[in-house]
Amino acid sequence: MLGRQERGRGDSSRGSKVYQALLERIRNGTLPPGSRMREDEIATLLGVSRTPVREALARLQARGLVESARGGWTIVELTRSQVMELYAMRGVLEGAAARFAAENASSSEIAGLKHVAEMFFRSESDSSERARINMIFHEAIYEAAHNTYLIRMLQDLNDSLALLSDTTFTVEGRVEGAEVEHGLILAAIEARSPEAAEQAARAHIRHALEARLTLLFERR
Repeated sequence: MLGRQERGRGDSSRGSKVYQALLERIRNGTLPPGSRMREDEIATLLGVSRTPVREALARLQARGLVESARGGWTIVELTRSQVMELYAMRGVLEGAAARFAAENASSSEIAGLKHVAEMFFRSESDSSERARINMIFHEAIYEAAHNTYLIRMLQDLNDSLALLSDTTFTVEGRVEGAEVEHGLILAAIEARSPEAAEQAARAHIRHALEARLTLLFERR
């Protein structure tokens, strides 16, 4: 009995490692939306049996990141209505994070936000690098909010955002707009103005959605 329990814990641990490995590949674009996967191929790639692979895929499916397809699995491709729903929730959560940051951020956390905002402003790299720095800025706000449960929800949401392979910073004018919006969020947090911080963050996400819809309609 004990041996079976130990093996069960081992399989669970391996399943978690496979889950994290696949999740990271979704986040970094190695597994873009529409990619097809087979359990045996994943098992071979990661050097595990198919049991932890099934466990990991079941977890990813429960989070809406993969779906079962004939003979395997596929990384989910979001519909336009799902994108709208995702950004609606993003506005709520990002607004809450900015509000809490205005209430709870330490002076060193505000200094860190300023530094990242300056990095974004001075960056002359490609759009993917700007997207990376933008994510660092948002994550710094999450940390400054000092709310563990909110951070957890935002991490889940951002994993779903990883299903959107293109960055909105390829849309004309979006970089300049984001620079201004970051400044407004930062100023409200530094001024300890929760209402202004939340409204600035919501507006930032609303403009990001407008750029996202531009990308989506350009594909038609």
